Amino acid sequence: MNYSEIGLPEDTPPVNVATSVAFTEGPAVDADGNVFFSDIINNRILVMRPGGTHKVFRSPSLRTNGQTFDQQGRLYHCEGAEFGTGGGRRVTRTDLKTGNYEVLTQNYQGTLYNSPNDICIDGKGRAYFTDPCYWGPSREKMEMDIEGVYRIDPDGAVTRILEQPTIERPNGIAVTQDSAKLYIVDSCSVPGGNRKIWQFDLDADGNPSNQTLVWDFAPGRGADGMRLDANGTLYLAAGINTPRGPHETDGVPAGVYLITPNGVMKSRIPIPEDVITNLAFGGHDGKNLYITAGKNLYQTRVNVPGQIAYPKWSSEWEVWRGESGE
Repeated sequence: MNYSEIGLPEDTPPVNVATSVAFTEGPAVDADGNVFFSDIINNRILVMRPGGTHKVFRSPSLRTNGQTFDQQGRLYHCEGAEFGTGGGRRVTRTDLKTGNYEVLTQNYQGTLYNSPNDICIDGKGRAYFTDPCYWGPSREKMEMDIEGVYRIDPDGAVTRILEQPTIERPNGIAVTQDSAKLYIVDSCSVPGGNRKIWQFDLDADGNPSNQTLVWDFAPGRGADGMRLDANGTLYLAAGINTPRGPHETDGVPAGVYLITPNGVMKSRIPIPEDVITNLAFGGHDGKNLYITAGKNLYQTRVNVPGQIAYPKWSSEWEVWRGESGE
């Protein structure tokens, strides 16, 4: 497939730079339109207010990477271990109303996590997060030999639900708000490594089964972060414009790729900068799309609102919550 020929969704305007910092990741939007995002290299979390101004929300962030909100408007953080020292290697949560900041899990059965990367919340309030290791070929900091996917139940219990060989190196993650489907980006940055998007069925307890391949970006750079819209379409931050080594090609140019759950490529939103990392829905109608790439946070408009875990906090906030469509 010639990915560069995949055009924008109908009536979607070009992306614009919302603000510039350093190495952006982990966008998450609250119900009032504030965009929280990670600047991993500078070890901080920033927040962009409606109107485009931004300020530091937390510093140090303990190398926070992926973030998301739950149904109560609490912000979850994957505190990783990349781009310098001082990583938390744990999952934490901030209650923005009270300021309470708590550790949800800092090890699994007594062993430190590798580098929690991305996180999502299902309609039952369960959190799912990935724990890969992208520290380079030596990977000497790893204390466990598994790069897994974990579930945190509302009572705080943590369960490893996926590991090798089912997946190779989990990265981005998304879950439907009816708690029925889980999607995993399997992105292993070595020659011949996976560049796949997997779908799993979830049972009533949040356990995955029926692994199905949705898309394979190989041999180009695969996806990083991922979100779902109200129709179930996957929005994948994927590709690169200048390959960084023999493990990837320029065959998948940087962009947001819209792919249906049954593996149909619908369109692509080009991003003019390496490296695209993640994305999140927001705005008064849930149709603003915020995209982190390189030193920038981009924004554009899409036609279908995103699946968002938390309910509206104000009268202007009218987005799809899992019960209905637009």
